[in-house]
Amino acid sequence: MTISQEKRQPKNYGLGLESIDPEVFAIIERENQRQKDNIELIASANFISRAVLEATGSILTNKVAEGYPGRRYFSGCENIDELENLAINRAKELFGAAHANLEPYTGSQANHAVYLTVLKPGDRILGMDLGHGGHLSHGAKFTMTGKHYDCHFYQVDADTECLDYDQILAQAKEIRPKLIIAGASAYPRIIDFSRFREIADEVGAYLLADIAHISGLVAAGLHPSPVPYAHFVTTSTQKTLRGPRSGMILLGEHSAPEFARKIDSAVFPGVQGAVHVHAIAAKAVMLKEAMSPSFVTYQRQTLKNSRILATDLMERGFRLVSGGTDNHLMLIDLSEKGITGKEAEDRLARVRITVNKNMLPYDSQKPTICSGIRLGTSATTTRGFGSEEMYCIAELIDQMLSSEPTAKTIAKVQDEVSRLCHLHPRIDSIYEQDGRKSALESQYQLQS
Repeated sequence: MTISQEKRQPKNYGLGLESIDPEVFAIIERENQRQKDNIELIASANFISRAVLEATGSILTNKVAEGYPGRRYFSGCENIDELENLAINRAKELFGAAHANLEPYTGSQANHAVYLTVLKPGDRILGMDLGHGGHLSHGAKFTMTGKHYDCHFYQVDADTECLDYDQILAQAKEIRPKLIIAGASAYPRIIDFSRFREIADEVGAYLLADIAHISGLVAAGLHPSPVPYAHFVTTSTQKTLRGPRSGMILLGEHSAPEFARKIDSAVFPGVQGAVHVHAIAAKAVMLKEAMSPSFVTYQRQTLKNSRILATDLMERGFRLVSGGTDNHLMLIDLSEKGITGKEAEDRLARVRITVNKNMLPYDSQKPTICSGIRLGTSATTTRGFGSEEMYCIAELIDQMLSSEPTAKTIAKVQDEVSRLCHLHPRIDSIYEQDGRKSALESQYQLQS
C-alpha cells in the first residue's frame, strides 16, 4: 500500500514564510526596512554579504552533526566533514594559526571553552573592567564566569584613558591570576598583545586574547595579531569579520601542541552540543571573503572613516575618551553637553541614527543611563559610506546632541539621513540591482 504525497507531508509544508506565518514575515520585513533606512553606528553591528546570508539560511540546518571531522557521533557527515575542514584551513591560513575550532556558537561560548580548558572553579582571572571597556564574559559578577571564578579587573589610566601595562603588571603580581584576558568591547586604542604575554609569563598565567571587535582588522593586517603571543585567541564572527553570529578559537604554533585536543574537547562536549552546520558554512564563506584584497581595502576605509568621524566630532566640541581612536570605534563623553548616554541614544534614534549608550571609564552614571555613547564605522563602511559621509554624520550628531533639537532640526536631519541611505543602499540591495556585480569587488573603493 502506498501513501499519497499529500498524506506524507503536512499541509502547506512547502509554502514560504509569508504564507505560513504572515506575522513573523511582517516583523522581518519591518526590520529589513529599518536596516535600510537607518544609519547604523553600533560598533558591534555589520551587514553580511548575500553569499554569507545564503549559507546561513541553507539546507545545512537540517543536518545533525556532533563531534569533529572524521570523529562524528552520527552517520551521513561526509559532506559536513569536507565543509568543516575547508573552514578550518581557511581560518588557519587567514590568521596564521596552527589550530582553529569553528564550532563555538558565539564569542562568549568560545571564551567559556577556554575557561573550561585551563581553569577550575574558584581560580583567579584578571580581565578588563566592564566599565572601562571590557566584556560581560570576562568576569562580570552577575555572569556565569563571575559566579564560577575569582574575577579581578584592570582599568585604564585615569589621565590618558589608555591601558597602563606597568600598572597591569603590578596588579597581576599582587593577584597572581591563573588567566589574564586581553581584549575589549569598547576600547578605541591598539592593544599590545606582546606586552600582555610578557605580563602573563612573569606571573605564570595563561593569556587569552579576545579579539571579537578587532578580528577583521587583525585579519587585514591593520592591527597587531595576538596569535603569536596568546595561548588562546577567541573571537565572534559577526562584527568586523562580517560573518554570521557565531564564534571561533585560534591557537598559535606555540600553544597548539599542548592545547589543540583540550580546546576541542572543551567546546564539544564541554560547553555545547551539536554543530551548527549552517553557521560553519557561513563562516567558511566569510573567511574566503576576508582573504580577498577588497576586504583589506574595506578595513582600511573603516579605519579612515573612524578617524575622520572622531576628528570632526572633536573639532565640533565633543570629548572623546583617550582623545581619539586607532580602530573602528570611539567613545564620546557627553558630560560637557549636559545630556546622558541614554538621552543621546534616544535623540539619535528619533532621526534613524542608531548608536548605543555606553559606560565610560570612571563613569558616575548608572549602567542603564551612562555618560557616553559608543560609535563604530564598520556597518556604514560596508554600505559604501566614505569620508564625505563621515563629515555629514558628524554634523548630524552635532545638531542633535549639542542642544535640544527643534522640530525643524529633527525634520532636516531625518531628510539628510534618508538622502544618505538612498545614496548607499544596503549591500544586499546592490546584488538586487545588478546580479553580475560582486559587492566585495566593486563596492569598496578607498575614498579620499
